[in-house]
Amino acid sequence: MASVNSLQWLNLTRHGESTGNLAYRAVEGTDAEETGILERDADTPLSELGRAQAAALGRWLAALPEEERPTLVAVSPYLRTLDTARIALAETSYAHPQDPGGLRMTVDERLRDREQGILQGLTWVGVQRRHPEEADRLKRLGKFYYRPPGGESWADLALRLRSFYRDLEAAAPGGRALVVTHDAIVVMTRYLVEALTEREVLEVEREPVANASVTRWRHDGDGLSAVCYNECAHLVDAGAGSS
Repeated sequence: MASVNSLQWLNLTRHGESTGNLAYRAVEGTDAEETGILERDADTPLSELGRAQAAALGRWLAALPEEERPTLVAVSPYLRTLDTARIALAETSYAHPQDPGGLRMTVDERLRDREQGILQGLTWVGVQRRHPEEADRLKRLGKFYYRPPGGESWADLALRLRSFYRDLEAAAPGGRALVVTHDAIVVMTRYLVEALTEREVLEVEREPVANASVTRWRHDGDGLSAVCYNECAHLVDAGAGSS
């Protein structure tokens, strides 16, 4: 179990829709071998819809009861997560990033997306054609333990997240954390906080984590207890859901 049991609230959100998400969807189901994403993964920006989603997330944060409002914010260093956090926090009266009295936004590389190594930028069609030995190795090892050359397995994510959450708890016991990150990090946080098995977390991973969705845990006296997963009502109500 992740070392976050002294937190009062743990809130995770995936970044808003990015231009990379759009590029991937454009080639999904086609014969394309590459996603067509030109930027470095860390530099992929938000789309217009992604910025609207970030603002809707901010309005949800602004409406939280005072006793649920974040007391600290941790963000992946990637552009799409940084911009999501900045746009969202600017919508609140208590956490404006430009306000000297507002929340401090901590950037932590342990919250970055999963490293794909030599498979970066390839579709599944591209992986099978250009690296058939890796496609075979993935099938043999399974998604949880497979590590592409130069990349990370899902188990590797668990290792760096255990370190991150230990530090988070030590820095803010009893705090209310907001973590702005990526879909794989949201899934693996469930694995850690809820002590899931390999089979259980891969079942969770079958449902895509929506852009700017909210996943929450609350301290129930014994530890963190799940409140919601992949919640998108704040986006639908604002007309900012994914198309």
